[in-house]
Amino acid sequence: MRIKVLILLSLVCLSAFGQLPKGFVYVKDIIPDLDVELRYNTTYNFVGKKVEGYKSNKLILTAETAQALKLVNDALQMQNLCLKVYDGYRPQRAVNHFMSWARAVNDTLTKHIFYPDIKKKFLFKEQYIATHSGHSRGSTVDLTVIDGNTGVPLDMGGPFDFFGPISWYNNPDITEKQRANRKILHDTMLKYGFRGYSKEWWHFTLRNEPFPHTYFDFPVE
Repeated sequence: MRIKVLILLSLVCLSAFGQLPKGFVYVKDIIPDLDVELRYNTTYNFVGKKVEGYKSNKLILTAETAQALKLVNDALQMQNLCLKVYDGYRPQRAVNHFMSWARAVNDTLTKHIFYPDIKKKFLFKEQYIATHSGHSRGSTVDLTVIDGNTGVPLDMGGPFDFFGPISWYNNPDITEKQRANRKILHDTMLKYGFRGYSKEWWHFTLRNEPFPHTYFDFPVE
């Protein structure tokens, strides 16, 4: 099946007028108390700078994904836990920024934090960087679980966006407690309609996503 790539130019994009394309929502309108820290809107990410297309810390997802995420958060709150989201909808221009960064093999400013055990030139081969991302379809989220009282993330055995085996969901080298924490997130997300990704404990996609073959490019603002 041919993949359709939908590019919404800023001059005609509805978001330029304060509105989102049909089918998308600001997640805070659905989950007002959700903890959101869009890492690509900061300099604390593997690129080492704010990523193109991120203009604010506003989490955007398809409406169906936001509603499913609310069910997850509600279920976790029964255990005095909450979600913390690091990324949701991601513009295609941000993915293009990742590709440009990966090709600049001499730019290794963040290597010691995010990919200490792999050479940057192998990031494409190892599929850490790709030409398209499910995030650009609007129904994929990167997230963790935090303590409801302190707001401190549970120990997952490895940080968000780390390029290496420690990020694999079933990595055998993490502790029993870290494995249990991952299982809390994983099982709750699956219960409410998401599927995980075996090489990233934080990455989940809505199973019945509404735009399975469309990659959007409107900015996060």
